[in-house]
Amino acid sequence: MGQVNVELTLKNAGDIAKAASFYIKEQEIRQIVVEAVVDTGAGTLIINEETRQKLGLSVKSKGYATLGDNSRVECQRAEPVEICWQNRSSICYPVVLQDSEEILLGVIPLEDMDLMVDPVRQTLTGAHGDEVAYMVR
Repeated sequence: MGQVNVELTLKNAGDIAKAASFYIKEQEIRQIVVEAVVDTGAGTLIINEETRQKLGLSVKSKGYATLGDNSRVECQRAEPVEICWQNRSSICYPVVLQDSEEILLGVIPLEDMDLMVDPVRQTLTGAHGDEVAYMVR
């Protein structure tokens, strides 16, 4: 299977909450459109420091991550972001890898948005068709 790239909109989830409470205007929600690699070997959303800063996300904690080559690197966990892809969205705490060249969309937000990789078309598709099926058990 080849590499699957998708265009995502990432939004500062704290800003979304502030806008819902009328502390800021909708147009003040910090958001960016990014090209991401779908990585079913990654657990969550992986962003770089530049993306964290553009979204205005604070660092919540620091720790270590094990990469695909089994190397261990320092990382940070940032405030939550809303990931938007077509008609689906998910909120997660992204892992920040300082010098990452790519943004990676991992399995937890994929599952949350009821998405899977279509290896033939090399794209994302709904795991249960066009309607989102939420896991409740």
